[in-house]
Amino acid sequence: MASETHPLTSEPNAPVSYWLTRFVILRLLGLLYAVAFLVAINQIRPLLGEDGLLPVDSYLQQVSQVLGGTGSGFRRLPSVFWFGHSDAVLLGAAWVGFGLSCLVVAGFANGLLMAVLWALYLSFVNVGQEWYGYGWEIQLTETGFLAIFLCPLLDWRPFPRYAPPLPILVLFRWLVVRVMLGAGLIKVRGDEVWRNSTALYYHFETQPIPGPLSRWFHFLPRPMLQAGVWFNWLAELAAPLFAFGPRLARHLAGVVMVVFQFSIIISGNLSFLNWLTIVPALACFDDGFWARLLPQALVRRAQAAAAVAEESHPMRTTAWVVTAVITLLSIQPALNMVSPGQIMNTSFDPLNLVNTYGAFGTVGKERLNVVFEGTLDENPTDSAHWQPYPYKGLPVALDQQPPQIAPYQLRLDWQMWFAAMASPEQYPWTLHLVAKLLRNDPNALSLFAGNPFPTQPPRYVRAVRYRYRFAPPSNAQGLWWTRERVDLWLPPLSAQDPRLLNFLRSAGWTH
Repeated sequence: MASETHPLTSEPNAPVSYWLTRFVILRLLGLLYAVAFLVAINQIRPLLGEDGLLPVDSYLQQVSQVLGGTGSGFRRLPSVFWFGHSDAVLLGAAWVGFGLSCLVVAGFANGLLMAVLWALYLSFVNVGQEWYGYGWEIQLTETGFLAIFLCPLLDWRPFPRYAPPLPILVLFRWLVVRVMLGAGLIKVRGDEVWRNSTALYYHFETQPIPGPLSRWFHFLPRPMLQAGVWFNWLAELAAPLFAFGPRLARHLAGVVMVVFQFSIIISGNLSFLNWLTIVPALACFDDGFWARLLPQALVRRAQAAAAVAEESHPMRTTAWVVTAVITLLSIQPALNMVSPGQIMNTSFDPLNLVNTYGAFGTVGKERLNVVFEGTLDENPTDSAHWQPYPYKGLPVALDQQPPQIAPYQLRLDWQMWFAAMASPEQYPWTLHLVAKLLRNDPNALSLFAGNPFPTQPPRYVRAVRYRYRFAPPSNAQGLWWTRERVDLWLPPLSAQDPRLLNFLRSAGWTH
């Protein structure tokens, strides 16, 4: 089954085609791949490299021991990095992925190229440990897998001679339905503040990394914040039900879901999650919709391609085989979604082909931040001159406006947001980070916005947990934040502290 190969039209009763839909989906997906690989280029060495906080080599050795060998490890966590994972290999793979992604953004994509991108990014996800343990990572691999079959195997022109297979577009809709419904259902089940419509009283202040407009949203009148929760229900619980409906209903559902994602994009920094969720939502729109929005020169190119299009029997057969596989793999995620014990952001197969999703099932009512601080003083008491290590995204300085980071992801900042709600024992790599700060390790310091000790390493490093709140916009000091100290999250440690050295030795993190 494939879309019609007639000229495109915006008439409401015209036959449906998806040439422009495919074009837009692939371009946006290519852009997100490029961002994801750029993140790896900039952060893979300090996080997962040979001298990283959680080296890939140690991780793969542990996996191999637990699963009984490299072969079993590869089958459970498929990754090209089983065959080599030096810094050069990691960076080389990231650069290859980035370069190929840019080709897709430029308009060149085929099944082979999209398969390479999928395999490369899956390789990073499967060795990325907690740095890659987010729902949007497996969502990108699932989205990328479907995109392989949206275009011909070899013809990489923006408008190839074969029409996009309709079954694959239906699978894109099925993906966005699961993403949206999963997020909505986990909220209904997860937290009273969603059910009583007060969640947005807290969300904009306590979200992982606020953006430049987050404070403005936080101080909106409370009736407007309650209305925002109702819009959330419309987008996550109602709109997805119409993704398979008649054309008008499907278009309206797509608009609601896309507008909802943009509202989240402008109010915070949730990595590329919301941009990525827009990708499958675009499958709700056909060429008649896009013909009203896109430049007419592009529309005419699509019309010309549709007028001479051919049907590919191998492409059609492959689309139906993929549909059958995805249908079978969807059973467990679908049952999980309707289960009272719903879990979120979980893969049910080694290739992450069909996953379960969900976000912000609970909303914190206070913002805790762990701030690393160093001193050159000999006596590391509270009266010492402690200087903070500024994050690139998380708030530290009270007069610092939250930056716009997304769709780029600051992986250290995200993990420290989680760590602030837990104990150091649950995040042992933070001690590895402290050890690196005590010797001014350039890779570790690249994860921060600056180094308060540019000429010599600090004598001691500690971590203090603070409670941050948005300062009212009208405050006379021009502050963005207020804060109060909660506790000492990590005590002052020196490079020769026996406690630190013994821990590093036991973990295999020797320096």
